[in-house]
Amino acid sequence: MTVDELQAQWLAQEQTIRQRIASAGGKAGLATPDMLAGKTGLQQMQAMLDGAAPYPHIADTMDFFLVEVAEGRAVFQGTPQLRHYNPLGSVHGGWYGTLLDSCMGCAVHTTMAAGRAYTTAEYSINIVRSASHKTGPLRAIGSVLHTGRQLATAEGRIVGTDGKLYAHATTTCLVFEYPPR
Repeated sequence: MTVDELQAQWLAQEQTIRQRIASAGGKAGLATPDMLAGKTGLQQMQAMLDGAAPYPHIADTMDFFLVEVAEGRAVFQGTPQLRHYNPLGSVHGGWYGTLLDSCMGCAVHTTMAAGRAYTTAEYSINIVRSASHKTGPLRAIGSVLHTGRQLATAEGRIVGTDGKLYAHATTTCLVFEYPPR
């Protein structure tokens, strides 16, 4: 598959997901406790993809969107825009960081049993290639390395349709009971 064909496929997949969510009434917002009760993390993430639960507002702000979830894996797609630039004329590191924190954290979220949750304790990012508003869509792929009773770790990569690596990261997440007793 050529780079142009893969880019078209990625954009079509995102458009299909956005349309499915919109037709189900899904929009940015905050999930209510009853939306999450009794569901595993994977079920909660799937509810977002189906439009049954809201997706986070940050997705609109940073122009990225959840496109795939599976046990221990989450994939987001984003396209850097001029509004994501720093004053020096390049994509702000916070854009990469937010995208990677999201894919890694959501990958961890897919491994949570019902009544369990997580929060990012720390993450480390390496930006290895500059992206721009001309780069086209990029994918942030988060994969769980370990999920334990109190800690979970994951890694993430941002890649382009040309297969090039733009950034990579690791995270440690604190795992806890939710809601707390």
